[in-house]
Amino acid sequence: MSVSTIGVLPVAVRALHTGQEVAITGRIDVHTVPDVRLLLHEIIDTGFGDVYMRLADAEIGDATGLGVLVEAYNRARRAGRRLAVVDMSERTGRLLRASRLDRSLVLREVPADATVAAVTA
Repeated sequence: MSVSTIGVLPVAVRALHTGQEVAITGRIDVHTVPDVRLLLHEIIDTGFGDVYMRLADAEIGDATGLGVLVEAYNRARRAGRRLAVVDMSERTGRLLRASRLDRSLVLREVPADATVAAVTA
């Protein structure tokens, strides 16, 4: 597992046999979105397989927080990959349901843990 402290938010990234898992901790808002965007772009552009987002310890603070998730989802699709939120707080879940983003962003079945290898973020 690799932990990046690019910008303000700690982000843990680990490789799975089916892709990568990204765990973001902290508030995703207008102040942190540029850093989150750069990291997600790097992961999507240089990785393989699915990207699983764990947002249980993250808080989406404003519309830019939602926007960066939608942007990463679309970028992953263009790259032939899938981006899905697999773990989130109740508040984030309500926000995704209210905006109807849960229909495309949320993966219902959580992938089983596999062999973990370190990656750099």
